[in-house]
Amino acid sequence: SGYHGANPYALGLTAHSSYKPGVANGFGCHTTMCPDVFRGIWGGSHCRDSPVQTTRTCSCSPGSCDAKDKYIEQLIETLDTSAAKKVAAFIAEPMMGVGGVIQYPKNFLKEAYEIIRGKGGVCIADEVQTGFGRTGSHYWGFQTHDVMPDIVTMAKGIGNGFPMAAIITTEEIARSFTQALYFNTFGGNPMACSVGSAVLDAIDEGGLQNNCAVVGTHLLLELAKLREKFEIVGDVRGKGLMVGVEMVKDKKTLQPLPAEEMNLIWEECKDNGVLLGKGGLYSNVFRVKPPMCITKEDADFAVAILERALIKHKETISR
Repeated sequence: SGYHGANPYALGLTAHSSYKPGVANGFGCHTTMCPDVFRGIWGGSHCRDSPVQTTRTCSCSPGSCDAKDKYIEQLIETLDTSAAKKVAAFIAEPMMGVGGVIQYPKNFLKEAYEIIRGKGGVCIADEVQTGFGRTGSHYWGFQTHDVMPDIVTMAKGIGNGFPMAAIITTEEIARSFTQALYFNTFGGNPMACSVGSAVLDAIDEGGLQNNCAVVGTHLLLELAKLREKFEIVGDVRGKGLMVGVEMVKDKKTLQPLPAEEMNLIWEECKDNGVLLGKGGLYSNVFRVKPPMCITKEDADFAVAILERALIKHKETISR
């Protein structure tokens, strides 16, 4: 369910039908099963690198994860059946953004990188949403998986609202650009570079990465209390200030909350001063990705408004 862009090849990498037009795209691109430990086939109670785990049970021994092993088997099967013996690249967000703030089982990405490199491919980390300290514990999302990508793409957070993107890669890969003429009209824009440099300074000087860790953990734990109170709050997940709240019709079937009900809650929050995003394959996940400078008081306000909206929804539906 990852999203990586809207040009023909980026659409091939994007496993989300909402973004795909009715024409062929992404020749040679393949996707593997989404390793979602909440809604997916496999998952347990210790899979995620998050203060909040799923309510699923598991019998995994310490240090092991059956869900991770199963999803890795699916990746291997995809490569064996759909790809050539050698592959070009593997791209993944360290934590899916548009896909619904999905966190992989621990060590999934690390093993995936090893498999891809064994087939001659390079590993790409899409850090557009996870980068620049948002996950709290690390500056880059890929660091939380103990991996080192060959290519890192980044945008959004690097400009704090200013339109800017960048790519970092190895010298060897960068040298391959000399094999053909390449240029970008807006590449190296002096104003953009100045803005990016100032934003990086502000992140460091303001201690925003640590703030993401502290306030994000507080926010996650408070949102988890709503999961215990409301039948339609199926899952709370994330790390730092990259948080997802998955809404369901009920916790037994996990059927996605219908769009009209999602919109009722979403509009109620908006009308009371809290802006939430929506995402996930079924658009039933509230994506909570506030400014990295918010306080615990801001987080408490957001949780209170969401709780009020959930109460109002319950009253409306029961009429």
